[in-house]
Formats: sequence, C-alpha cells, structure tokens
Amino acid sequence: MCGRFTLTASPEQLQQAIPGLNVPTAKMAARYNIAPSQPVAVVPNDGQMKLDYFVWGLIPSWAKDPSIGNRMINARGETLAEKPSFRTAFRRRRCLILADGFFEWKQNPGSKTKTPMYIHLKSGQPFAFAGLWENWNAPDGSSVLSCTIITTTPNTLMEPIHNRMPVILPPTSYTQWLEPGEQDPTSLQALIQPYPAEAMSAYPVSTLVNRPENDVAAVIQPA
Repeated sequence: MCGRFTLTASPEQLQQAIPGLNVPTAKMAARYNIAPSQPVAVVPNDGQMKLDYFVWGLIPSWAKDPSIGNRMINARGETLAEKPSFRTAFRRRRCLILADGFFEWKQNPGSKTKTPMYIHLKSGQPFAFAGLWENWNAPDGSSVLSCTIITTTPNTLMEPIHNRMPVILPPTSYTQWLEPGEQDPTSLQALIQPYPAEAMSAYPVSTLVNRPENDVAAVIQPA
C-alpha cells in the first residue's frame, strides 16, 4: 500500500512537470509527511487542468458515513473495474495525485521491526500517482471531495521493500487519464503498470516519519 508521501516541489516545478497545469497563486507549503485523511494536491478530470485539494481516503457517493474513507486510501489496480467502491470512479472520475516521493516500510530480517524507506525518482522531479475521486454529499447538505491512490505489483526496486507500489503515471499518459467523461476500463487498465525501476531510487530514513505530526524536512534525510 501507499500510506505516506511528500510534495515539496514549487508551483513552477509542478507546472514544468505537467504542461498546462493551472496552479493557484497562493503559496504552497512543502509537505514532507502527508498522511491519510489530510488534503492532498490533485488534478481531477474535469477538463480544467487546475490543481485542487481533496481529502485522501475515498468516500463513495453511496456511503452513509465519511469515516469509510479511512479504509480506502488505496485501490488495487487489478480489481478497479469490479469493486463497487471504485468501478464507477474508474470509468468516470480519475485524477492525478501530485507527489515527489513516497514512503514504505521494509521488514528487517529476523526482527519484528521495520525500516522506513523513502522512494523517489532519480531525477528528483515531481510526478503523479494515478488516482480516483468522488464527491460525497453529507446529510447536512455539505459535500466532501475525496480521492484514493491506485496501487499495483512492485517493480524490481520495490520488491525487496514491499509487495505493492503506487501507480506512477508517465507524463505521456496524463491526457488519457484526465480525459473527461466515461472511458472504457479496458483501455485504462493498460495504464496500471509498475513504474520503471531504473528511473527510481530508495534509501532508509529515520522513524520520524512514523508520526504524521512530524511534517519536517528531517523526515526525508537519509538515516
């Protein structure tokens, strides 16, 4: 699964990584330890190419309680077209979730402990997870925009660390993924692939990342 990630890139870097992206002029704070239930930067497939903030943890439109989102921070790529919680969003409501790195915990041999690892692109550039989004209407008339990160099987870099990894979309796939309206799940499924391992790097970090309140640069420093 993917349970923590970073977004420290500037608006200018994001616009360079995603041509045509409209980033609000308000200053974006660097985020070193983004956790579930927090707002995350997304680009929904509404045809506007505008960065917005959705809650991390998908709340299906039919949910009676928004707390279900706490259990839906990730969606398995292999079953998106089948699962009631994700199949409609897969066809109609896709998004890019912006990041420049993510964390995973590696089991230490012969021990019950785990070492947190920070994974990023060797280029250091920001990238986009494949995501799904929903608009949940609360009984009081308010609404909540939420999202989930799609995961897939690991590449060779991730295999020794964890048995899943988030789907990182190559820039060439952004247009198709963000196409407004309904799409054929079969054509979309071809985009649910592990990112090339040779373009990625990973290193151990301290257990500071274990606590979401530690949203500081020290979290991504090599241990």
